Amino acid sequence: MTYRVGVVGGGQLARMMIAPAVELGVEIRVLAEAEGMSAALAATAVGDYHDADTVLAFARGVDVVTFDHEHVPQPVLRALVDAGVAVHPGPDALQFAQDKILMRTRLAELGVPQPDWAAVSDADGLQEFVDAHGGRAVVKTPRGGYDGKGVRVVSHGTEAADWFAALAEDAHGGRLLVEELVDFRRELAQQIARSPRGEIVAYPVVETIQRDGVCSEVLAPAPGAGGRLEDVASAMAGDIAEGLGVTGMLAVELFETTDDRLLVNELAMRPHNSGHWSQDGALTSQFEQHLRAVLDLPLGLTAPHSPWTVMVNVLGGPAEGGLAERVPAAMAAHPGAKIHLYGKDPRPGRKVGHVNVAGDELDEVAYEARAAAAHFG
Repeated sequence: MTYRVGVVGGGQLARMMIAPAVELGVEIRVLAEAEGMSAALAATAVGDYHDADTVLAFARGVDVVTFDHEHVPQPVLRALVDAGVAVHPGPDALQFAQDKILMRTRLAELGVPQPDWAAVSDADGLQEFVDAHGGRAVVKTPRGGYDGKGVRVVSHGTEAADWFAALAEDAHGGRLLVEELVDFRRELAQQIARSPRGEIVAYPVVETIQRDGVCSEVLAPAPGAGGRLEDVASAMAGDIAEGLGVTGMLAVELFETTDDRLLVNELAMRPHNSGHWSQDGALTSQFEQHLRAVLDLPLGLTAPHSPWTVMVNVLGGPAEGGLAERVPAAMAAHPGAKIHLYGKDPRPGRKVGHVNVAGDELDEVAYEARAAAAHFG
């Protein structure tokens, strides 16, 4: 029997599912948004994921549909389910990754710790929240934001006037999400996988380092994260996965506050940048694990190979020349580094690859990963 997985979205996450699929004997197909995308290494169809007929035609050739991103519209997802297609994660779960106000509402119902928040529909409502929370707050567009996009720190209600005007025309409503500006020590991420039969495995909690709203580095495991912190983070993620009905990989981005609390920041229901370290640092990578989970196969072990793994993103790439031509020099200077390029053209701020280094000493591992990644800058 050959399992067939269809991935909607042709970005780097779909690309990085290809190698483990081949190793597992899984046939993988991709519905890409355009020609020449990262995942073109797989059997790729090109089509509009907003169009139900296009996605249904793609789904007829696979056993399960999963995703490179969370942007497929709910009517399209519902049409797949109504047609009897196995969809993981399903629309009932994905809605909470697609709409941050829905997410906050559902997490509150589940009793999950999170920042104080409100849904506001005008500048007066935003100003009221800001005044009640020390004069500053974080405003987010409920849908579509990622990597720092759709996020602002404001001190006055008028600072989101353009977003209110744009959302007034949105079919989903004109509200913005506003959250308290959390006083946090560091940002963490907890990944778990959950299969349709309910099996759950957790990865070590990691520390994520952000620059300009984009993940720059991941330290795995998070320094000093043993014991209670690790137990709380994994239990929280498990409760969220079960409460939301997530199947596949789930990444829970967390704030570790200065008073030692863990608060949920964001959710991602797919492989995630915070888990790229697992390709070279864990017994089962997040990409293999996602395939196992969506196919309802037994899940793999998540233990690290080495005491430390550091992932450094390659952001933007070189101002002149390509990425591939720089690989030999990076390999020669840093033979322990594992280089992953996404087949993307360099562009300021764009994620075009990452480097993983594993080893026994955190400082040495971090230095090697940063130095190897610098070859591509």
